[in-house]
Amino acid sequence: MATLVPISIFQLLLFLLQLYSGKSELQLNYYSESCPRAEEIIEEQVIGLYNKHGNTAVSWIRNLFHDCIVKSCDASLLLDTANGIKSEKTSSRSFGMRNFKYINTIKLALEKECPIKVSCADIVALSARDGFVLLGGPRVEMKTGRKDSKESYIAEVEDFIPNHNDSIPSVLSRFQSIGIDTEGTVALLGAHSIGRVHCTNIVHRIYPTVDPTLDPEYANYLKRRCPSPEPNPKAVQYARNDRITPMLLDNMYYKNILSHKGLLLVDQQLVSDPDTYPFVKKMAADNAYFHEQFSKALLILSENNPLTEEQGEIRRDCRYVNRN
Repeated sequence: MATLVPISIFQLLLFLLQLYSGKSELQLNYYSESCPRAEEIIEEQVIGLYNKHGNTAVSWIRNLFHDCIVKSCDASLLLDTANGIKSEKTSSRSFGMRNFKYINTIKLALEKECPIKVSCADIVALSARDGFVLLGGPRVEMKTGRKDSKESYIAEVEDFIPNHNDSIPSVLSRFQSIGIDTEGTVALLGAHSIGRVHCTNIVHRIYPTVDPTLDPEYANYLKRRCPSPEPNPKAVQYARNDRITPMLLDNMYYKNILSHKGLLLVDQQLVSDPDTYPFVKKMAADNAYFHEQFSKALLILSENNPLTEEQGEIRRDCRYVNRN
C-alpha cells in the first residue's frame, strides 16, 4: 500500500497562491481558449484601419503611452465622461489625441466573435504592437490578460504624463518609477519620429525670439507652419515631427535632434543632457539598436501594474464601465 505524503499548510498555501496568480498575471496567448482568434482579429482590424486611415497607427502608439504611464495599463484613457466619471481625454495632456472611435471598431469585431472576453486594455496594448509593425518596427510578443479599469484617473494625468517643456531629469524620473531606465526613456521618446505637433506646443520656441538651440532654417519652416505667436488651440495648424520619414518609426528622430531640428523642447534637451546624449548618438547611428531598445521599453510600459480579476473588469463598450 502506497504511503501518503503529508502536505504542510505552507505547501498548500503556496500551491493555491500559484493557482490564483496564474489567473491574474499577464501571459502569452492568454485568450487561446476563451477567444482563440483574439489577437488575429485585432491585427486584421489594425491593418484594415491603417489602410483606410494611416494615422491610426500613430494613435495606437500614443494610446499605449498615455494609458499605461498613468497608474496602470487598464484602458482608463478610453472612458468617456459619464456616470460620475470625468474622462482623461478632457485633460490638456490629451490635446490632439484622436481616433478613439476606431478602438470601438476593433472591440465590436471581438464582441461578435467572443462576447465580453477580450479587455479594452489588451486592445490598447496589442493595437500598439501591431501599429509598430506598420510603422516599420519589428513584431513584439506581448503578454495579455489585462483587465479594464472601473474608474478614470483624470486627477493624476497632469502629474504622471510628462509635459513637452519638462526637464530631462524629471522625465527620466517619471519613467524610472515604472521600471524604464535612461536608455529605454531615450528610445521611447523616439516615438516623436512619427505624427505631428500642434502649434500651441511650438510657438514658444519661435516667438518672440527663436530658441538659439533651433537650426535657423528649421525655425523658418516652423514659422511658416505656425505663422501666429498665439494659435487657437482648436486650430489645425501643426508641424510634422519628421519631414523626411514621417510615417516610419525610425532613428531619423535622433538625426534630427543632433542637427538642432528637435520639434519640442524636451526633444532637443536630450542632446544637451549628459546622461541622454550618448544614447542619442548611438540610436542615430544604428536603427536596429533603436528598434531593439524601443521594443524592450514598450514591453515594460505595456506591463505596468496590470489589474487583477477583482480590481478590474472586461468592458462591453470601451467607452463606459459595465453597469449591472
